[in-house]
Amino acid sequence: MTKAITATEVDQTDLPERMATEKHPRAIRWMHWFNVPILTVMIWSGLRIYWSYDVSRVPSIRFGEETLFPEGFYDVLQLDRKLARGMAFHFSFGWLFLINGLLYVLYLAASKEWKHLIPRFADIKKIPALLLHDIGLRKEAPEQGQYNVMQQLAYSGVTVLGFLAVATGFAIYKPVQLSWLTSIFGGYQSARLIHFIVTMSFLAFFVVHIIQVVRAGFGNFWSMVTGYELEPADEPVLEKEVADV
Repeated sequence: MTKAITATEVDQTDLPERMATEKHPRAIRWMHWFNVPILTVMIWSGLRIYWSYDVSRVPSIRFGEETLFPEGFYDVLQLDRKLARGMAFHFSFGWLFLINGLLYVLYLAASKEWKHLIPRFADIKKIPALLLHDIGLRKEAPEQGQYNVMQQLAYSGVTVLGFLAVATGFAIYKPVQLSWLTSIFGGYQSARLIHFIVTMSFLAFFVVHIIQVVRAGFGNFWSMVTGYELEPADEPVLEKEVADV
């Protein structure tokens, strides 16, 4: 004769343990979270500069009496058209962004963490299978390392965006002293346009990044805080047949 006992009655040594594995080094996590307030202030102050005077920005489109947007838009974001104040914030936090970016690149090179971010040709070929998995048409996800190929492309791409943001920023800031740099981007107006496109690309990356983090679950977010990720445990034994003697 046998009887069933619940998992709470099973000796704890019979239950699988959850293993914590290191996923994100401390330096990566610090620089990642340090960039959040820096980029927030950079984008906000950049908008203060860009919209310090927007009467002639888009002549054929008006949502305000004389401005591109209604006055409430500027009030909510505190875009009070004080150009000097916007520039002060932008340049101050720009140096922090540059220093943090340099430390990040140096760390990637010294620790060889860059190998996790650069997709190989074999990884590129997995993109169709990964996309099918993401939209639910494929059950199993293709094999991956620390990051899948789409994450590698995104993180590598945002690093390039950071470089372009700094380079075009200097080209706009010192168009005479750094005329060679400004000319590389096709002149002052072209450098401004590229700088603006880079900013919009950062915002698009941020939105997609948040969506992907939410989809991946709280554990994925928490691993960027603690550095460790818990491997999924096997299903616990809910019933166990034992001899009734």
